[in-house]
Amino acid sequence: MLSFLDKLPPALLVLASLTLGLAPFTPEPHLWEKLKLLAAGGLVRPIDIFDLVLHAAPWVLLLAKAARMLATRR
Repeated sequence: MLSFLDKLPPALLVLASLTLGLAPFTPEPHLWEKLKLLAAGGLVRPIDIFDLVLHAAPWVLLLAKAARMLATRR
C-alpha cells in the first residue's frame, strides 16, 4: 500500500481533491453536503454512502500522501 502511495504525484492528488472531491460546486460542495448529512444521521441509502466515499477518496489519499511525505522526510 505504501509503495502505491509513494508513486502517486502530489499534484495529481491536489487536482483530484479540488475537482472530484468538491464537485459539483454549487450551491455547496457535494462532499460538504454529504458530511452534513452524515453528521445529522441522514446518510442511510447505500448510494449516498458510496457517493460520500467517492468524493472523500481523493482527500483521504492526499492526507495520507502528505503524512507519508512528512514521515519519510524525518
